[in-house]
Amino acid sequence: MVVSTYQAASGAAAAMEELELQTREVLEGKRPTCNIFKQQYAFNLFSHNAPILSNGYNEEEMKMVKETRKIWNDPNVKVTATCIRVPVMRAHAESINLQFEKPLDEDTARDILKRAAGVVIIDDRASNHFPTPLEVSNKDDVAVGRIRQDLSQDGNYGLDIFVCGDQVCKGAALNAVQIAEMLL
Repeated sequence: MVVSTYQAASGAAAAMEELELQTREVLEGKRPTCNIFKQQYAFNLFSHNAPILSNGYNEEEMKMVKETRKIWNDPNVKVTATCIRVPVMRAHAESINLQFEKPLDEDTARDILKRAAGVVIIDDRASNHFPTPLEVSNKDDVAVGRIRQDLSQDGNYGLDIFVCGDQVCKGAALNAVQIAEMLL
């Protein structure tokens, strides 16, 4: 799995206020206030602000690797992550490239995702409409789109998807409640 995340200001609570302030300052031609992050956030992208480890990954990226292995109960799953801060108020997004041992075509993947609880499909190629942070903000469901075969893989051994969800609404607490409800 190769994943790139696009993390919103809501992932670092006070960053929402600073993003709003910086946006006003930049539009007014002023120097932006940088208290939360060491660099301008408004109208900018940068590597996640977590400390960089000796392997070159930051703590957030390694957390993704460890959490994926834990969730899938497979310590051998190969995962690499790049986590980026984006100037969006709410809702994180991920571009995910999956490689499989057995073939999986995009129609089958789409059917599996349609049946998954807490997932909505927003995948309208004709009108170029896919998940956006604005659409999923303040919603519990996670949106999936850009469902397509990975052209770098022969056969149906790779899939690309784009996922977007409000991590404040659909975070660890809600997931824990939903899992408990399923178990009951």
